[in-house]
Amino acid sequence: MSTGPLIVLVGPMGSGKSTVGALLAERLGVAYRDTDADIVAAEGREVSDIFVEDGEERFRELERAAVRAAVAEHTGVLALGGGAVLDGGTRALLTGMPVVYLSMDVEEAVRRVGLGAARPLLAINPRRQWRELMEARRHLYTEVARVVVATDERTPEEVAEAVLDALELKDE
Repeated sequence: MSTGPLIVLVGPMGSGKSTVGALLAERLGVAYRDTDADIVAAEGREVSDIFVEDGEERFRELERAAVRAAVAEHTGVLALGGGAVLDGGTRALLTGMPVVYLSMDVEEAVRRVGLGAARPLLAINPRRQWRELMEARRHLYTEVARVVVATDERTPEEVAEAVLDALELKDE
């Protein structure tokens, strides 16, 4: 019996990790877990508040700990925060795991994410900042991923189906 998550979802904010993760967990009859939600529960405040009040460095410390705990404890579907792959230790931890990178283009990202204050890294110029984030992160998502599933112009259900197909987890 293997240990660790059945599926780990990575990708930028707005790629649908939470929605698709919950759908996958339901389809597979396993639990769903999100490391950002773990951080919010532990800290008693939103991710955006942690960024503003404590800074990105402190948030990344909390994120590293949340990812380590989730990978060690969780056997269902796990979604990581968009920047979790920035940490080399996290990338090493994901080696050999069934990691799926949910990708999308910039226009789709801006449409999904919008201009909300809940996305502190996109607060000023969302299109430019998202492009810059993706230039810094895309190779890291690809590095840790076993498969890449494009989410552009797909419903969450279609993305979940594509993930199951890509990982050969369908029981048909």
